[in-house]
Amino acid sequence: MSSRRHLANAIRALAMDAVQKAKSGHPGAPMGMADIAEVLWNDHMKHNPTSPEWADRDRFILSNGHGSMLIYSLLHLTGYDLPMEQLASFRQLHSKCAGHPEYGYAPGIETTTGPLGQGITNAVGFAMAEKLMADQFNRPDHEIVDHNTYVFLGDGCLMEGISHEACSLAGTWGLGKLIAFWDDNNISIDGHIDGWYTDDTVRRFEAYGWHVLSVDGHDPEAIDAAIVLAKKEADRPTMICCKTIIGFGSPNKSGSHDCHGAALGDEEVALTRKELGWDSAPFEIPADVYAGWDAKAKGAEAETAWNDKFATYEKAYPAEAAEFKRRMAGELPADWSAAAEKMIADTNAAGENLASRQASQKCIAALAPTLPEFLGGSADLTGSNLTSCADFKHVSGKEMGNYISYGVREFGMYAIMNGMALHGGLIPFGGTFHMFSDYAKSAFRMAALMGIRTIAVLTHDTIGQGEDGPTHQPIENTSAMRLIPNMDVWRPADSTETAVSWVMAVERTDGPTSLVLSRQGLPFIARTDDQIEAVRKGAYVISEADGEAKAVIIAAGSEVNLALEAQKELQAAGTAVRVVSMPSTNVFDRQDQAYKDSVLTPGVVRVAVEAGVTDYWRKYVGLEGAVVGIDTFGESAPGGEVMKHFGFTAENVVKVVNSVL
Repeated sequence: MSSRRHLANAIRALAMDAVQKAKSGHPGAPMGMADIAEVLWNDHMKHNPTSPEWADRDRFILSNGHGSMLIYSLLHLTGYDLPMEQLASFRQLHSKCAGHPEYGYAPGIETTTGPLGQGITNAVGFAMAEKLMADQFNRPDHEIVDHNTYVFLGDGCLMEGISHEACSLAGTWGLGKLIAFWDDNNISIDGHIDGWYTDDTVRRFEAYGWHVLSVDGHDPEAIDAAIVLAKKEADRPTMICCKTIIGFGSPNKSGSHDCHGAALGDEEVALTRKELGWDSAPFEIPADVYAGWDAKAKGAEAETAWNDKFATYEKAYPAEAAEFKRRMAGELPADWSAAAEKMIADTNAAGENLASRQASQKCIAALAPTLPEFLGGSADLTGSNLTSCADFKHVSGKEMGNYISYGVREFGMYAIMNGMALHGGLIPFGGTFHMFSDYAKSAFRMAALMGIRTIAVLTHDTIGQGEDGPTHQPIENTSAMRLIPNMDVWRPADSTETAVSWVMAVERTDGPTSLVLSRQGLPFIARTDDQIEAVRKGAYVISEADGEAKAVIIAAGSEVNLALEAQKELQAAGTAVRVVSMPSTNVFDRQDQAYKDSVLTPGVVRVAVEAGVTDYWRKYVGLEGAVVGIDTFGESAPGGEVMKHFGFTAENVVKVVNSVL
């Protein structure tokens, strides 16, 4: 059997060979953390390379994702379906070994990492999900949810503000199954960090309520002892501070930023091989090293033991076992469709004039009894976002429930939700003011990139929210959210559209959804059954012209009613216009051309109306059309007055329509 150091050197060799071949990448972190990874993966990680999605596996997140060759090496060496040809094509087109770990590319990648700080925050979400699922499903002597979340992170992750948001909350929650390893190498891209990062990390994490240990990151016995202590700590997350040398083994570049983000060079690679005593050719691993790393048999044994445990649980608690399997498979309940359709029908029948945030709360209350996987929350704005309901039990510190008060942590909340969605078994949604979606934009982008189901409830959607003024009035936010690939944005016009939006968000499994909702009341709009069904297509004719349409008015959200008022005035003056409600531009854009043409008749001039930036709507109205919008910041005044001040009146819409005819 190869020595621990020789096994770790396999990671170092693969990292420097892959980066050298690609002439691009970050060899320093994998070489520096190789000894930590060897101890963790060979002696502590509960995983099965032949069954990467086994429900009770430990989760491993590489938050310092630039060191991606570390995880690719680990996956290959331990027996995952990641052949050497993939490692040799590192950073090349269509390689499973992308420049940063990408969820869905290679088996065993739990989350996409690279934007620093988000990996550790995802890990907090994974650990919170484990704790919530354990609370919901475990029974005395039947612990079917019992796994750890391990995360590697570097100085950059700790510098990013999101790590403060997430790690503070992790301490409050007492996430004993979360174990982090800090790669304390004193180096970032610009060089030695003494000039820009001198935090006392130990005391920082102790102040958060973490269990903190410090070790030599190149001493396997010390690393092993620290992990043993961390796993025994049930009530606090653990931070293991590992003093390491970046680029360990490189005679001339170790301990320097020169090996952080660049290939070592052929000459230095040869010298490093000699220094490490590694005689194998590039991308060749000796048989004894493969044998020392192979985790397939041990992993199969661990999964079999869990399967036996679950079979016993299933006999004792058949309903809970069936529910666990359903939720981990990401399937909706058998009665979901009936409940969803009833909720839409009841909402439409009620015909209430409500702010869409109020309509949203009614939807949440109606859907919660059918969806035990629903996990609500808000960034300290529950009473304004209206994201809670009577069926939710609030989480308070270490008391478990299904509604989370995240505190003022918008970015942290949505990145934590990403980790929860990736863990499985939960459908997380979280609320904040739409203005503060800017704080969380990178987390939204990551959810869209990974194609995972999270739901953002973004209230106070326009200048119509009023007195708080321009700092709280979104102007560009809705269009910016729509521009994120694979993000579905819904801005409903009334309670019925809000109900359909919620159903679409829950039913969507291949990406996130943002619900953009009003503070101010919205009048109910009567619809036919066909129109209600057409809401699902993102846009539809809400009011047909009386005669051949001379123009089409397209509107979203609170401005739909404004468009309908303008239609009446225009038609009274002899100008027939069609009004189209477009609650989701993203969903509408995915419809076939025939449907799109049936809604937006080619050749008919168009005017868009939305209390936001105008440029986005040019894709629908063209240069010959017009947009009633706002391209400046708002004002502080009652919402109705602000809307009128900026031209959101039926009179102005009529004027603009006439100007293009």
